Amino acid sequence: MTETKLPGDQFVQSLARGLAVIRAFDADNTSMTLSEVSKRTGLTRATARRFLHTLVDLGYVRTDGRVFELTALVLQLGYSYLAGQSLPQLVQPLLEELSSELHESTSASILDGGEIVYIARIHTRRIMTVGIAVGTRFPAYATSMGRVLLAGLPEQDLKEYLRTAELKPLTARTISTPEGLLAELDKVREQGWSLVDQELENGLRSVAVPIFNPDGSVAAALNMSMQASLADSTPDLEAAVSAALPKLQAASVKITDALRAQH
Repeated sequence: MTETKLPGDQFVQSLARGLAVIRAFDADNTSMTLSEVSKRTGLTRATARRFLHTLVDLGYVRTDGRVFELTALVLQLGYSYLAGQSLPQLVQPLLEELSSELHESTSASILDGGEIVYIARIHTRRIMTVGIAVGTRFPAYATSMGRVLLAGLPEQDLKEYLRTAELKPLTARTISTPEGLLAELDKVREQGWSLVDQELENGLRSVAVPIFNPDGSVAAALNMSMQASLADSTPDLEAAVSAALPKLQAASVKITDALRAQH
């Protein structure tokens, strides 16, 4: 039998109740009446009313006199936590969520010179001959995350990269000329995402999106990778990308917002 942990003598019940009222609001209950808040929290109507109106006075809740809703001020409650998190720590839980939803491997990387460096990864199965872990490096020009990162470089930095990069055909599909890569980066910049189809290694496909700094520059990239055998035809590949892209973009927005909250 599991022992119930009782509150200690430092426990502040009113604070716990106030937080319970805030947590009662969620995606399915964005607006609630006093009775609904009372029911969801287990508080009496009188107690729920006091907490709701206190939160209204503090600016965390708004009301039209009948229904109550949270305000954006509630987000500040999580900013202190976000401010102490590094980029890999912010990314990791979202990669786990993405991998669970898409049933594919997900990763995040940054640009270091002419290579991408993995800063976080969730793998569902091994899909490359080389194992991928945090710290793994690949040439930026042949990867979806690399192209997203290269597309976000200032013009002068991109010119310097192209001047010094050794573009080699890693597979028969690899774009390995400066002209071809520039054309592809223009496409990535315009559409806001990158798809690489078996250019780093045969049998490997991936789609990536950028993560932005508060100033609008590209901070990192987020991707999902899959085996080519799972999407051999063009319609199947397009369907796979269409399914993954909105989820990747939504995750990118969350991480970008978290980075903004740190500043």
